[in-house]
Amino acid sequence: MSLIHNERTKLRATALNGIAIASIAAGFITPLAAVAFGIQGAASRGTWPTAVAALAFLAVGVGLHLLAIRLLGELVE
Repeated sequence: MSLIHNERTKLRATALNGIAIASIAAGFITPLAAVAFGIQGAASRGTWPTAVAALAFLAVGVGLHLLAIRLLGELVE
């Protein structure tokens, strides 16, 4: 039973970590790179809203990553 529990826990942690990576890439890295390279329309609503949204995506990604690490603490020996 503990082997099945461990594999399911690792699968959930991996899925959460994947969502965290996607959140950081899509919501934090991409907009900042677009603004840095001067892509037209990248900051169409202004720099501050773009920065706030990027930081929110970063916070969500870091939070999900920390949750995935916490899930791995449920592994049974």
